[in-house]
Amino acid sequence: MEKIIYHGSASIIEKPVFGFGKVRNDYGLGFYCTEELSIAKEWGVSKDTDGYANIYKIETDGLSIFNLNSGEYTILHWLAVLLENRIFDIGSALAQEAKDYLLKNFAVPYKEYDIIVGFRADDSYFSFAQDFINGAISVRQLGNAMKLGKLGNQFVLKSKKAFDAIHFEGYEIAESSEWFAKKELRDKSARRQYFDVEKNKRQRGDLYIIQILDEEIKADDSRLR
Repeated sequence: MEKIIYHGSASIIEKPVFGFGKVRNDYGLGFYCTEELSIAKEWGVSKDTDGYANIYKIETDGLSIFNLNSGEYTILHWLAVLLENRIFDIGSALAQEAKDYLLKNFAVPYKEYDIIVGFRADDSYFSFAQDFINGAISVRQLGNAMKLGKLGNQFVLKSKKAFDAIHFEGYEIAESSEWFAKKELRDKSARRQYFDVEKNKRQRGDLYIIQILDEEIKADDSRLR
């Protein structure tokens, strides 16, 4: 299947380089893209600097794709990947125990795949994940929070094979005056909805990290779905 994907950047990138980039991104080292042009434009700008939405075509036939949002996985599988790669503020014994437990029981073999599809833990979304491991919100609230602001999914190229399958198609300029404001609005909207709708709205039966630890809940538990 042929797909069009976009990469937001401060520069034009005609040929992404395999093995280059930040290792502390959500899914480790890779080339981070989106299937939504508008999201790429938001990612590409900073407060006072225009950016670019680089456009690529990729043939996914023959490439292995790991989709963390498929029904096979839970939000805790996504969180385990995030805990492996991002630096969290582990400020309590509960958070440290939560990290250790999730890495042990919810780890997935994402490194074996050519492409990863999953949520992006950008700004406020990363803070939602931190709230969960610190016991402030439930599994249900975390799952709902990740959909606030409609940030969409990342489409991440991980392997040399995936990099070889990508072809540069051009770019669109993203003007900071337009797209930085939209990025800020998306983040503020997500935070506002989080505090108004999710964080303070506990429901009976909600599952928190302390219960997951105490009951040694595993990935096949129906309460995580």
